[in-house]
Amino acid sequence: MAWWQAICTVVSANIILLGPLVLTGHPGTRYGISFPVLARSAFGIRGAHVPTLLRALVGCGWYGIETWIGGEAIFIMLPKFIRDSQLSNSLPWLGTSPLEFSCFIVFWLAQLSIVWNGMEGIRILEKYSAPILIILTSSLLCWAYVNAGGFTHMLSLSSRLSSSEFWSLYFPSLTANISFWATLGLNIPDFTRYAKTQTDQIMGQVGLPIFMGAFTFVGLAVTSSTKIIFGRVISNPIQLLGEIGGFTTTILAIIGISLATITTNIAANVVAPANALSNLNPSIFTFRRGALLTALIGIAFQPWRLLKSSESFIYTWLVGYSALLGPIGGIILADYYFIRRMNLSIRDLYSTNPRGVYYYWKGYNLTALVALGVGIFPVLPGLLENVGILNSVPNSFRTIYNNAWFFSFFFAGIVYLVLSCLKGKEKDDLWNERPLPNST
Repeated sequence: MAWWQAICTVVSANIILLGPLVLTGHPGTRYGISFPVLARSAFGIRGAHVPTLLRALVGCGWYGIETWIGGEAIFIMLPKFIRDSQLSNSLPWLGTSPLEFSCFIVFWLAQLSIVWNGMEGIRILEKYSAPILIILTSSLLCWAYVNAGGFTHMLSLSSRLSSSEFWSLYFPSLTANISFWATLGLNIPDFTRYAKTQTDQIMGQVGLPIFMGAFTFVGLAVTSSTKIIFGRVISNPIQLLGEIGGFTTTILAIIGISLATITTNIAANVVAPANALSNLNPSIFTFRRGALLTALIGIAFQPWRLLKSSESFIYTWLVGYSALLGPIGGIILADYYFIRRMNLSIRDLYSTNPRGVYYYWKGYNLTALVALGVGIFPVLPGLLENVGILNSVPNSFRTIYNNAWFFSFFFAGIVYLVLSCLKGKEKDDLWNERPLPNST
């Protein structure tokens, strides 16, 4: 792709995702409820554990990936003679070197110490990190501009893809970029529940396409500049820091990457799994215990294997898990806006009374679970081919897999609506319960 096509792809994906983000954030602000509680409306009091745990599982995987990136930053800071030692030799059974794994664990512990302070520690970190990250990102862009003599090289590059090749790459890339934020798109009520008005929660999210487009430009500009500066393309920011050199520069850059990693990782990949586990069994899982288990599962994902190649990261990890999250989002939005008409009974959302609105069949809404399965199933053949379990599948399944989030989101949502209408819309006088103050 040309540079402008790549930016347009990222911005388009974030504009598309902005809709589900704002729509899913609405009940969080209106009723002050988290994602696990909202999921009870569509999936049932007990059935809500299914979507929340699926979301939590993806969060654990992402936690491991982001932590590995932070560990790489620590690895770069080590003296060269340590990095060149026997400890840097990869162990076949581990899949990485003992030294890199140790750096990963150090960063893992650093993040856990912040999470241990709860939501207040997270809010403080997010508050002070944002301006620092903007300054450091701007500094990196200026460095690339000065040392490469401008961005003429990047701006002069044109796409090498034919029209058919471009579109065959565009849609999987669009799906992958949507999947990047699709995790937060589900559990956004965990954060919008603290917003005072709907305007506040909307204004807090509308900048996503702009900022993602801006950061994409920075990434492309800096990466293309490395061709001029070093004679080869360096796309890994951690490797680039090692090439820039200079103790002060390296330290500042490492701090920037560490802050970016920690703020993204904790907000997007700890809160949701911790809340899901707490919702599963509040007497056993506190927020801290949920966060600890999330971190431990993140290690079990072995993120260094997922990041071995960009292809496995994008087309297996990002596109693959979108097949799980897409149908959940479609079902929850279909239930809240078309079935419930934005009216929820707070009392019944927290009740295990068999007569409650959201108790359904023994606490499970079979309609939602069937729609979830129907939304995921058509994507499986393409996923199994991508991971090497199946040798070949029909092109129709490849197309479905390349557009996994779109297909599963709309297909599951429509199936849920049809099945719910056939079953008959459930009535409940408690729906007339007034929303909380400042909710409109």
